[in-house]
Amino acid sequence: MKFGTCVVTLLAGTALAGLPAIASAAEAEGTESSDPNAIIVTSQKIEQRAVDVPITLSVQTGERMRELGVTDIGELSNYVPGLNVQVQSANNPGFVIRGITSDSGSAQQGPRVTLYYNGIDISRSRGAYQGIYDLDRVEVVKGPQATLFGTAATIGAISFVSTKPQPGTSAALTASYGNLDAYRVEGFVNAGNDVIAARIAGQWKKRDGYIDNLAPGQDDLYAQDQLGLRGSLRYTPTSDFTADLVFTYDRQRNSGTPFLSKNLGSTNVEGLYDRAYLGGSPLSGQLLGSDKLGLDRDVYDANLTLAWDFADGWNFTTVNGYRHFDALEVFDADGSAAWFLEFAEHAKGWQASHEGRFTYSDPQWRASFGWNYFNEDSSQYVPFSTELGTFLQCYAKLVPGLGCVAPNNSVPASATAGVVTGGLLTSVPYSSWTKNYGRNQTWSMFGDVSWTPVPELELTGGARVLIENRRSGYASNQPVAPIYGAILLPYPDTAGETVYARRSYAAVLPRLNALYRLTPNLNLYATISKGRRSPVVQLPNARNTVGFAEEIPSETVWNYEAGIKGAVGMFSGSLGVYYDKYDNFQVSVIENGRAVTRSAGTASNLGVEAELEARVTDWLSAFGNLGFISGGIDDKAANGVFAGNQFRLQPKWQWAAGFNLNAPIDQNTSLFLTPSVTYRSKIYFEIPNSEAISQAPVTQVNLRGGVSLMDGKFQVAGYARNLTNKTYLLDAGNTGGSFGYPTFIPAEPRTYGIEITARY
Repeated sequence: MKFGTCVVTLLAGTALAGLPAIASAAEAEGTESSDPNAIIVTSQKIEQRAVDVPITLSVQTGERMRELGVTDIGELSNYVPGLNVQVQSANNPGFVIRGITSDSGSAQQGPRVTLYYNGIDISRSRGAYQGIYDLDRVEVVKGPQATLFGTAATIGAISFVSTKPQPGTSAALTASYGNLDAYRVEGFVNAGNDVIAARIAGQWKKRDGYIDNLAPGQDDLYAQDQLGLRGSLRYTPTSDFTADLVFTYDRQRNSGTPFLSKNLGSTNVEGLYDRAYLGGSPLSGQLLGSDKLGLDRDVYDANLTLAWDFADGWNFTTVNGYRHFDALEVFDADGSAAWFLEFAEHAKGWQASHEGRFTYSDPQWRASFGWNYFNEDSSQYVPFSTELGTFLQCYAKLVPGLGCVAPNNSVPASATAGVVTGGLLTSVPYSSWTKNYGRNQTWSMFGDVSWTPVPELELTGGARVLIENRRSGYASNQPVAPIYGAILLPYPDTAGETVYARRSYAAVLPRLNALYRLTPNLNLYATISKGRRSPVVQLPNARNTVGFAEEIPSETVWNYEAGIKGAVGMFSGSLGVYYDKYDNFQVSVIENGRAVTRSAGTASNLGVEAELEARVTDWLSAFGNLGFISGGIDDKAANGVFAGNQFRLQPKWQWAAGFNLNAPIDQNTSLFLTPSVTYRSKIYFEIPNSEAISQAPVTQVNLRGGVSLMDGKFQVAGYARNLTNKTYLLDAGNTGGSFGYPTFIPAEPRTYGIEITARY
């Protein structure tokens, strides 16, 4: 096996933190292994049994995700303790590991959670989302992992690994249809030999919106039209050398996000979440970039990995990537029929990276060391459109008794301009825009050494040393509003000119690990590691002084963790306890309609994670996992208004349980059934916490089952997600909240359908 790849066998049950069920491409076609100790991973850049890796690692394979009916990254997080993924839109995903969120759209702010795609950092949130199809696995590594997964892995990493081409000819096609007129078609074609092989895979998803939009000329909200395409080429001229080249295209043409208001118009988010009146600006096409609410997003990605076993015990691997994203999203931030808070966000940028690493292994020593260069250049352009009289009436109640939006969705506030000008003007359009830029470069060197002084004990130490150059830019055009005599949004005006600020930083991020083998199949582990989120060079600063950049210090965390992982009889699993201590904890808050970064001071996290699988028979297994987090910003006066607050999007409790039945009827036919229940306790959507901007506990029931025919070559399945049709919120607060009108986004209702798969 070439270094840089990870081949493991698939367990029948769910992937476990300590025993990740990773399948090779051949095994993903249908064969299984019943020996969890045969699982091999390369999370520490060297081949190891998963039970011998002294870090907390959860892995879901492509086959396991198909069994659970997972077709989106947001659904995947239900089955990984300590992970939550909130997909407000494909342009605005939030990735949460152990209660710590990474979702800022600002080009000036660094991520907290590293997202890897085939070994390449894609962590910038506006370019991170992509379709879940033809994946070999998704790895979730928890705790600070800068040595292994780069500087953005402040609290963990999520790694997507696509299925690579294999010798031989194979193909699969899946088609499904469900409620909301939902279509999904995905599949792959693989062809090649031992020297060169190619694979083409794709997925197309289309669905009607589940929130009716009463506004004329607008589509129903949260409709999907998503396309993903991937081409892969593998070249293995000798047994010592492998080259993998992968091209990926991801596209969304989705309708608008349902920002619903409880206070304006007839929208009822307390009930069935079934109606809205979101119309946007009548000048939307001219000022915001599109006449309709929605997302128009394209992502292009290319990566090249070369792995060479050049001597006994030695390997050199280089991973190189380029990613470009361009996304325009038009949204109605007030959640009503009023021409009040109409915005767009045009985010675009590119990322390029190169890594080279050497690895060495013998019975007593293992080592890896190398270098990395990462460069990103991105921007976020935010235009704003409103009608002046409507804005002043809804925001400042300029005319007593006039109101903003009536229950019948008429807009009394639209008469404000006529009232204050004595009928001279009936409508006063107003627009402005802001733009932030970020150019970030990181050079780093890293190394890890593991020593086995006696067979029972393994000690590992490593560090990443980095130099970082961050350049931030800001530009805006904030004209003085007629009649009012001032600008409407609290942004400093640069008359369209761009101002820049540049800073450089250096850091050392270490880790120490110990593994003790109680038995060949049961291990204890402990780890200490340091994580860091980059400083923010913020323009404009807190006092809106254009020419002066505000520096938000780097966020640092020390992680202390211990656990046990392994297998005893028919049981396999893991149990871990961790404690995290943060300094200069960074929070994103909306101040007067502007998203800014602040330091909330110190914070801490104490948590427990457990996963268990029981293989009852060859055709029946049960699984369960549990995560508990007691954490937040420390409750002391120095932390100001943030003191004592729970982390954003952090549930205290999270669990999932289910079973996987695959009962043979005869030699070529079997019945399968995978029911599961997931639970998440109360979460807050903002810091500082507010009961009005929160979501009570949510329990969901999911189900997938059917019949497999012709020895697995043909399959018919039915699926249902959110079977009890639980109504709950995906997000709340948002831009409208800073203007006194928080908005609420309803989560997906019950979905169900039928799926047919053919394999060759």
